[in-house]
Amino acid sequence: MTPNLILLLMFGSLTLFMLTGLPIAFVLGGLSLLFTVTLWDPNAVIVLVLQIYDTMKSEALLAIPLFILMACILQRSGVIESLYHAMALWFGRLRGGLAIGTVFICVVMAAMTGVVGAAVTAMGILALPEMLRRGYQPRLALGTICASGTLGILIPPSVLTIVYAVTAQVSIGQMLIAGIVPGLLLALLYMGYILVVGWLKPEWLPVDEAARRVPWGEKLRALKSLIFPSLLIVLILGSIFFGVATPTESAAVGVAGALIPALARKRLNLRMLRESGVDTLKASSMILWITLGAKAYVAIFTGLGGADTLLNFIRELEVNRWLILAAMMLLLIFLGTVLDELGIILLTVPVFLPIVRLLGFDEIWFGVLYAITIQMGYISPPFGYTLFYIKGTLPPHIGMGEVYRGVLPFMLLQAAGLLLCAAFPDLVTWLPRLMAAR
Repeated sequence: MTPNLILLLMFGSLTLFMLTGLPIAFVLGGLSLLFTVTLWDPNAVIVLVLQIYDTMKSEALLAIPLFILMACILQRSGVIESLYHAMALWFGRLRGGLAIGTVFICVVMAAMTGVVGAAVTAMGILALPEMLRRGYQPRLALGTICASGTLGILIPPSVLTIVYAVTAQVSIGQMLIAGIVPGLLLALLYMGYILVVGWLKPEWLPVDEAARRVPWGEKLRALKSLIFPSLLIVLILGSIFFGVATPTESAAVGVAGALIPALARKRLNLRMLRESGVDTLKASSMILWITLGAKAYVAIFTGLGGADTLLNFIRELEVNRWLILAAMMLLLIFLGTVLDELGIILLTVPVFLPIVRLLGFDEIWFGVLYAITIQMGYISPPFGYTLFYIKGTLPPHIGMGEVYRGVLPFMLLQAAGLLLCAAFPDLVTWLPRLMAAR
């Protein structure tokens, strides 16, 4: 069988089985075994075993369950509720202030947990009812929460970034740090959009005249809720940036630090630890099963000549390298509407990265563009994952149509952020270079 036919067969069968709704980990693992026995050599099954063993002994992957455990503990510690109360006091009387405060809290949550579902669900429960009560345009409120909640894909500690770095075999620390500036850039674009909408359409973001004027003393006391998140962020990111600890070690410190507010608020008990542990086990198991299946699939894809065939095809194309990059980005946006982000990375990075190297692009810079495109896919109608996270928090009178219309302006803002990072690579590579110089 020719390499071109093998390439078509492997991608076609993968697409077909994923459309059936079967778990992606089993699809990848089953097809890997089937193609190894039928298209290669039954004795080559040892390649699958070696790939799985090599993945399971990777110390870098240990950071994933640790960061997830930290997020689960923080979610139950009461830190997020206190943060929202403080932002409501400080921004409540500003036009669009609650929406801006929501973006700010999502940035803080992203820097503490890196888990998208936690941020979107928490803000859907806390911020959405309050914004609707004050007369905010539902579309704007929903779009703000959905888009801001995805900042955890970029801003470290991001599980997605760790998986990309391990798969691409680049520095995890530099990859994590590279997402800071682009993540903050997107947050500023969201805030700027909210301010512009408040100026052009004040009826969308009414000022609640009934809101009481809060004394400065109460506002200042509310800032105490920022102390712990700030310390935890500095502890995790600072230790990685200055080389004091590896990402795995900083994740372990983060777990220990997350226990402090839970203990201070008297929420630390066996039930909370058990629930956090079970949630961590479920999420980590899913991630690692997908990782094992993808590693096996890519090993067979490479062994059968699929990677070489694809590279030769790219070499023979007489088009600008930026057009090839744009095509890869568009494919990632589409995949983000039908697959979870980890499946996308594990499937496409081993295929795309040789092309990126062939075209002369920086791998860390490409990784950040990768994350932004997946972020766009996360809020793309009709199947973006974030849209279904927010669905569970919607009041009865608001349908999914409002959610779809609300996220469209924020998709354009994310596209603008993607173009800025592509046009000005230093936005991405400046901090990693500074980190490497240390």
